[in-house]
Amino acid sequence: MATNVAEVRLGDLFVREKLINGEQLQDALRDARDNGTRVGFSLVKLGFVAEEELTRMLSKQYRVPAVDLDKVKVDDKVIKVIDGDVAYKHLVLPLRKVGRTLTVAMANPTDMSALEDLKFITRFDIEPVIVGEYTLRKHLEDYYGSDENRMADLFGDFLEEDLEFMEEEEEDVSVAALQEQVEQAPVVKFINGLLTDAVMKGVSDIHIEPYERDIRVRYRIDGALVEVMKPPYKMKAALTSRIKILSDLNIAERRIPQDGRIKLRMKRKVVDFRVSTLPVIFGEKIVLRILDQANLTFDLASFGFEPKAEKDFFEAISQPYGMVLVTGPTGSGKTTTLYSALSKINTEETNIMTVEDPVEYNLHGINQVLVRPQIGMTFAAALRAFLRQDPNIIMVGEIRDLETGGIAIKAALTGHLVLSTLHTNDTPSTITRLMDMGLEAFNVASALNLVTAQRLLRRICTNCKVEATYEDEVLETARLPDGFLDRVTFYKGEGCDQCGETGYRGRQGLYEVMDVTAAIRKAIMSATGTDELREIAIEEGMLTLRMDGLKKIERGVTTLDEVLKETSVIGG
Repeated sequence: MATNVAEVRLGDLFVREKLINGEQLQDALRDARDNGTRVGFSLVKLGFVAEEELTRMLSKQYRVPAVDLDKVKVDDKVIKVIDGDVAYKHLVLPLRKVGRTLTVAMANPTDMSALEDLKFITRFDIEPVIVGEYTLRKHLEDYYGSDENRMADLFGDFLEEDLEFMEEEEEDVSVAALQEQVEQAPVVKFINGLLTDAVMKGVSDIHIEPYERDIRVRYRIDGALVEVMKPPYKMKAALTSRIKILSDLNIAERRIPQDGRIKLRMKRKVVDFRVSTLPVIFGEKIVLRILDQANLTFDLASFGFEPKAEKDFFEAISQPYGMVLVTGPTGSGKTTTLYSALSKINTEETNIMTVEDPVEYNLHGINQVLVRPQIGMTFAAALRAFLRQDPNIIMVGEIRDLETGGIAIKAALTGHLVLSTLHTNDTPSTITRLMDMGLEAFNVASALNLVTAQRLLRRICTNCKVEATYEDEVLETARLPDGFLDRVTFYKGEGCDQCGETGYRGRQGLYEVMDVTAAIRKAIMSATGTDELREIAIEEGMLTLRMDGLKKIERGVTTLDEVLKETSVIGG
């Protein structure tokens, strides 16, 4: 790891001021490089210089006041202004708050990135003062606790006996040594706590990301990633290996991506984690998708469909045959919508079969098949087999190619209800996409019952909801309908403990539902363009994603920012 040029220059300054000699500087630089600290910290730790002298010289160099933390007692309310993880990340300690100004002690008061971060997080103007890193780290532990203790506190509200990892296979002798290392108490406790904490907070994904000098753990909550902690860097290999062992992956293979699953029993419920590892330049990035069936709602009526859209969707999935497509980008809730539709029409009289990649949730009474391309079990192969299994309803995880699309349409035309997904931005472009695959316009028009495009928006936190105003430039960009500003009050969340200061809590679906009416069938068979098809669908009563979003704004469910982020004026 290369030594920071600024560190070397400061070291030269220390030598020039006769605080240390050249040999001591080299020892300090080596120690700083090995332990990921600053050279000043290493000089004090190694006993080469008194910290008071170092701080006095740095104060003169940076032209920033110095402070003696041993003579300062910080109020608890001020400490809470900056979270412990942020304090350790930037090596800062809040000292006092006067009006809109927050005074913070820093080891490096010229770190503009840290200053900007603090200003954004705290909403205060930041006034830095300088303090020695050695003393600062000691006081950070006094006020916030050590990194290890803070993590233990974070995960302290669950009992070890409430956890049971399921379906974990015995490891063979070749990995026994590494397994012994990763099953030490701190690593086991950290992983158990991480998984439990994420489930309790309603997290959808956990990201564990190794970098050159640290590890970052982020949660995806309501669709947005939030950094939650930085585990000690020395735990990197053990954390990765522990997760690999739990998900039955090869801990010795670090060069290729791997996929696995963890099944965890938490008290009375079982939670699945879908695990993906990816080699990156500083190790392996791990993402755990949390599949918590207890938090999954299959009640379509609560999803946020507008009345006509809901009626059209229910009618389409109640038909004995035909095709219903749900479209949208990855993470927009397509699979949940399809599972919910299947749950609604899952009766003793119907034979429902699904082919998925992967199977995310196990649904009772439904025959689910996992795609395995490496052995020839593709979507198309599974579909062909389904047609010999006397199905009433078929769900295809995704139509990716002409072969799969052709068999799905054939099934829809021969007395089966087919549900599937497609990656398109809106409903009219779905028709174009099917044609581009090579499917015949006549077959598409005959088979399709309905196409739904969807997005997920964050909902305003009801605990801190307040009125909001927007700059004229934002409103002009939004191109809102005439009269919209006169009749609508905008809202936002100020940020509170319940929503983690984000202003949002939970998510809301946006839906563009195109019922394939006689007029639309005729347009499809005439190879009508996407824009014209959209106009016909709107005349037939379809709400675009943008229109649906504006209705959610009218009801105070979400913000204008969320709607603008997820939809466009043309095509959604």
